[in-house]
Amino acid sequence: MLRKGLEIGNTVAVLDDVLKGKVVAINNNLISIETLDGMLFKFDEKELVKIEVEQHELSKFSDINNNFLKEKTTEVKKKNSFFKKQKQEFLMEIDLHINKLTKSVKGLDNYDMLNLQLDTAKRKLEFAIHKRISKIVFIHGVGEGVLKSELHSLLSKYPVKYYDASYKQYGLGATEVYIFQNSI
Repeated sequence: MLRKGLEIGNTVAVLDDVLKGKVVAINNNLISIETLDGMLFKFDEKELVKIEVEQHELSKFSDINNNFLKEKTTEVKKKNSFFKKQKQEFLMEIDLHINKLTKSVKGLDNYDMLNLQLDTAKRKLEFAIHKRISKIVFIHGVGEGVLKSELHSLLSKYPVKYYDASYKQYGLGATEVYIFQNSI
């Protein structure tokens, strides 16, 4: 009996690598997985983690209404750090620094980290549109400008206006987004 409850057919990810696949065989603590491109690998069960829900499934707009997210946003509202009152408008701040989005970057390459940041931005933007929140500040940092550039590309697909956020408050590493509200 495996401690993690892995069974043949489970989707798993390798902890210290950028591999994932399906469990195809179990021999004591040695687990054989097959990747999407058909490669077979063997790992000790301690090196694998079961994937319950794919990341792209978590980023869908419909998941904004799931109970876990509602619970988390309620907790954050109570802490009063999620929304800040500004001239009788609510300003939603989203920190996209990778260490704020995940406990560990182990096994994530730059592409995976950027996608996690962009998926978070998309999910929060769609949440704000749905809840009719008119302003969001995405804190992305300065860095090499890749995240800022990709964020602006994402924002250009929505009915929003975006510009550099207050230098005084955020420095050069933030983008403020104004969401146009329908008059219906």
